[in-house]
Order: sequence, then C-alpha cells, then structure tokens
Amino acid sequence: MTAKQFRPKKAMIMAAGIGKRMRPLTATTPKPLIEVNGKALIDHGMDRLAAAGVETCVVNVHYLADLVEVHVKRTQDMEVLISDERKQLLETGGGIKKALPLLGDEPFFQLNSDTAYWIEGVKPNLEHMIEAWDESKMDILLLVSETVNAVAYNGRGDFDVGKDGSLTRRKERQVTAFAYAGAAIIHPRVFEGAPDGPFSMNMLFDKAIEEGRLFGVLMEGIWLHVGTPEAIRAAEYAVRESAA
Repeated sequence: MTAKQFRPKKAMIMAAGIGKRMRPLTATTPKPLIEVNGKALIDHGMDRLAAAGVETCVVNVHYLADLVEVHVKRTQDMEVLISDERKQLLETGGGIKKALPLLGDEPFFQLNSDTAYWIEGVKPNLEHMIEAWDESKMDILLLVSETVNAVAYNGRGDFDVGKDGSLTRRKERQVTAFAYAGAAIIHPRVFEGAPDGPFSMNMLFDKAIEEGRLFGVLMEGIWLHVGTPEAIRAAEYAVRESAA
C-alpha cells in the first residue's frame, strides 16, 4: 500500500468549547449538540467519518460534558472514546495532545464539531483528503475552502496555497481566498516537543509551515460556517437551495 492510499481508522472531534458566539443557544445546549437541518452538528461530522471508514472516534468534553458524552455514545457506527477535559479546557492543541494515547501512532482525522460542516460536491471531501495525504512530505493536511464558496464566513481567510498544495499564513492586513474548514489529517509526530497544558493547534501549524510540511486540499462543494445563531438559518437555507 502506498502512502497516498492510507486510510485513517481513528479520528478526533473537538467538542469541548464553550460556544460563546452561539449564545443564548449555548446557555443550556453545548454547541456540538445544536441542531442544523434536523441533526446535531457533531452528528454531521461523525456520519462523515463513519462513511470514510473510521472505526474509532475520540471526542473531548468540557462544557456541559455529560450531555455531550451521553449523546455521542449512542452512535452505532463506530467506537466512541471520551477524552475528559472537565477539570481544565486544553484548547485545540492541548486537547489533541491529551488524547494521543487513545489515537495511537498512525495519522488520524481531526474535525472541529462546529466548523467541519459542508454540502458535499461530487465526491466526499474526506475522500479527497485521503487521496491527497502523503506521509513522506506532510505532517498535517488541512481541508481548505475558497471563501467565495462559503456561507456565513466573514473572515479574511487563513492561508495562501502553493501550486504543490503547500500552505503559508495569510500576511497581516491582507486578504486571502482560502480558509481552514475545520477538518484535518494529522500525524502524531507533530506533537513531539509540544508543551503540556493548554495551547492552540496554530502553534503546530506554524511549526509545520516552517518545515514545509503543512499542506491543504481544496474543498469541493459549499462550506457552511456555523458560528452564530444567524449562521444556522443561513446554513439551513443553503442546504434547502442545494437540494432544490
């Protein structure tokens, strides 16, 4: 089997955040369990992982942790393991590092429960990522969306994309056409030397950029950036329109 044919069997979904921008909905409901198009946000991601052949999914919990834990353990499609951050919220990087013993030594999918949501194109985007993954030259592969194909995204973009798919940071005060869409394939080796406690994955993105090992694959379809209550309505409208 070649590196490009590797198919991750494990994944992590980030579900520990407090969801401040989604208030007042998150006063009583954790953001991953907020429903969009009749299904909890986290379930959209878990369904895509199961369809891609993932067998074990790690979910980290912190805010309203019991609700998230009970919900995700109902899934029948894959084994679900909980990474408990009830005592301390570890941010994205710290949360994944804590979960590494559950994820093993091979590359794994990582999804953000809120932003990894999209209308698929002809082929599922996780399949595009599997085809693009090349362990010999990548430590992290991100799914990126063209901002013109995004619903309810108001940012300036995150990365510039080279002809070979390599990623570099958007320059300060400039605008770029590509934004991180909340899905990645990550090799555990990128955490070697990473600090204990809370830290952002942005630190490891920058490390991978310095070493020429951060790459991106362009999303096919429409990215639905569900960050606020208003964005839920925009996303549901976009899905209805795409099905019409």
